[in-house]
Amino acid sequence: MNAKQKWIEKGYADETIDSSLDIKEEIKQLKKEKNALVLAHYYQREEIQDIADYVGDSLALAQWAAKSTADMLVMCGVHFMGETAKILCPGKKVLVPDLNAGCSLAESCPTDEFSKFVKAHPEYTVISYVNTTADVKALTDVVVTSGNAKEIVESFPKDEKIIFGPDRNLGSYINKVTGRNMLLWNGACHVHEQFSPDKLQALKKAYPDALVLAHPECKKEILEQADVIGSTAALLKNAKQSDKTSFIVVTEAGILHEMRRQCPEKTFIPLPPEGNGHACNECNFMRLNTLEKLYNCLKYEYPVVEVDAQTASKAVRPIHRMLEISEKLGL
Repeated sequence: MNAKQKWIEKGYADETIDSSLDIKEEIKQLKKEKNALVLAHYYQREEIQDIADYVGDSLALAQWAAKSTADMLVMCGVHFMGETAKILCPGKKVLVPDLNAGCSLAESCPTDEFSKFVKAHPEYTVISYVNTTADVKALTDVVVTSGNAKEIVESFPKDEKIIFGPDRNLGSYINKVTGRNMLLWNGACHVHEQFSPDKLQALKKAYPDALVLAHPECKKEILEQADVIGSTAALLKNAKQSDKTSFIVVTEAGILHEMRRQCPEKTFIPLPPEGNGHACNECNFMRLNTLEKLYNCLKYEYPVVEVDAQTASKAVRPIHRMLEISEKLGL
């Protein structure tokens, strides 16, 4: 059994790395040797964000993947992000450091059940959040992210019948701000579902001058208390431009790293999840990716993300439609 096989059998175990190696330098060298581009979501570990070529939200990652001239793309995020990159770049090798990095929101929308739902409403346009599997995207007319969902929904006639899935919280929020009555799939993100309205109220009392920044995947009771609602990129932009100096951040805690890096003079307070303690609300799937796994991923060029050609040919159309509308709208 060679080194790669041993590594795979151990489940991409971190301890296979020689402790004397300077992993960051090794990753930089491997990127150069293999013409590889490392993309990282804002919810990744700090050390991965620091070494990535690009850090962004789902929309930005899709845009960078589509424009890349690299031979290899390493998506430091969750599996559906790797699938999206592969669909957009079928001729490139696409890797994810740990294929076990799934997504509770994507898993809340099983393909067979969603297919039945879509077939039961044949006159409806299907809009799917990017947090879905390639198979669900293949059933979709246009994909959206939290950064462009409102604008893309508004690009359709007001009387358009729309199915929106899988996030009920994002869909409900878009219905509210657009005056639409989209038919919503009953899915949700386990991270954003864990935020407590009561804890947010208490934190607002403790920090009365702080601005509340919330992601639209949060529950209605959270969003009703927010000063700013938007994607991770939008929340970051608001924090940079605001004359406020303190912010309560209601999304996955990984975004705090970039907020603090870009706004070192400002204070960012994470809202903890429900339950006891004051721990940050972190996505256990996002945290599966580590610096050690990224190194092994580049070294062995594994694990590879594959998407069935027939599925990819269907899924690429709604993704391209999203990118085209986003470009047209200047998003």
